[in-house]
Amino acid sequence: MIAMQYNFSLPADYDMAIIDRRIRDKGPLLDNLPGLKFKAYLTARRGDAVTASRENLYAPFYIWQEEEGLSDFICGPGFVAVSESFGRPQVNTWIVWRADTSWDIRSARFATREVVAIEPHVPLAELRQQESDAASVAISLGNALASIVAFEPTHWTLVRFRLLAEPPAEASRPGVQAYNVGHLSLPSAS
Repeated sequence: MIAMQYNFSLPADYDMAIIDRRIRDKGPLLDNLPGLKFKAYLTARRGDAVTASRENLYAPFYIWQEEEGLSDFICGPGFVAVSESFGRPQVNTWIVWRADTSWDIRSARFATREVVAIEPHVPLAELRQQESDAASVAISLGNALASIVAFEPTHWTLVRFRLLAEPPAEASRPGVQAYNVGHLSLPSAS
């Protein structure tokens, strides 16, 4: 599996209702997209108490079952439309170590994403096991509706991503970006 996210920082005076409308109108078009485990349509508003964001953001997060789905999407008309509206973004990708989802994932209203540098010389097998265990525990304790941990070996970072039903307690913690979930595209069977 591959995790993917791109991010659009929007002006402070940008009417975020435009993004909300875009998500409402276009979000369901990717429901049941081949190769997609899920897509979370994420926003954060500058000054919002829940997300504690310093800027307006539109930052969808995807989990792909395989690279072909990601490639088909990036090369397809949906991504062309986004690029024409907002410019071609930098697309961040991570190789998934663990991606657990709860049976009630559809009730996700919030998300958090934390990108962490992987220290040099850290035993990667041990780190993978620790992070995978922590991701699994977040689901089993009911703290998260989806819990993903993934890494990328170009800049040596890992990402911790959670979908939540309740506002995140750690939204103001340094390094954590909190979001509102506007829509969740999932296969019908999820």
